[in-house]
Amino acid sequence: MARRGDRIFFAGADRPQPVPRACEHPDCALPGEFRAPKDRQHLNEYRWFCLEHVREYNRAWDYFRGMGPADIENHLRSDAGWQRPTWPLGRLGGFNPFEGEAVRDPLGVLRDTPLHRARREKAAPKRDEPPAELRAALDVLGLSWPVDLPTARLRWKELAKRHHPDANGGDRQAEERLKDINRAYSLLRQRLPRHVAEPAHADAG
Repeated sequence: MARRGDRIFFAGADRPQPVPRACEHPDCALPGEFRAPKDRQHLNEYRWFCLEHVREYNRAWDYFRGMGPADIENHLRSDAGWQRPTWPLGRLGGFNPFEGEAVRDPLGVLRDTPLHRARREKAAPKRDEPPAELRAALDVLGLSWPVDLPTARLRWKELAKRHHPDANGGDRQAEERLKDINRAYSLLRQRLPRHVAEPAHADAG
């Protein structure tokens, strides 16, 4: 056990210290105490310089030296994701947290956020375009959108009278045309706001 006043020696304390690296700059005799990366492909390998020459080396350093504009752009895009592959939000796994019931807002707090506004606009049909299920019926009756039920009824009566078999000598094509007209008007009666009850279709004879 060491007593007070005794000198304590550690293993290796008397070993000679390693000779410091020499500065790698030509004709410099100072020790190379400061490191700098070798090049873009070897960032974990270093060159060693004295303080003056490491500053000079860093001022001349150009990471993108020898790369074209397209290569630089691709490299910057890769660095934006820490050089790891990325995918659009919700692409992997087939789950989108912004769809369906995943984002609920029963109190309407988020009603005016861009996300919820976009969802409402996507779900609601545009005012100048008819709902998809009414387009064929409107085409059969020759009506443009928007249209109300009284206007559709007047158009139906006009076409039913024109294509009635009695007015066309019992023509089978007129009879089939009248059936299409009746079906189209029946669909519009179900979908458009109703003001008064009308007969569902004209009598084909």
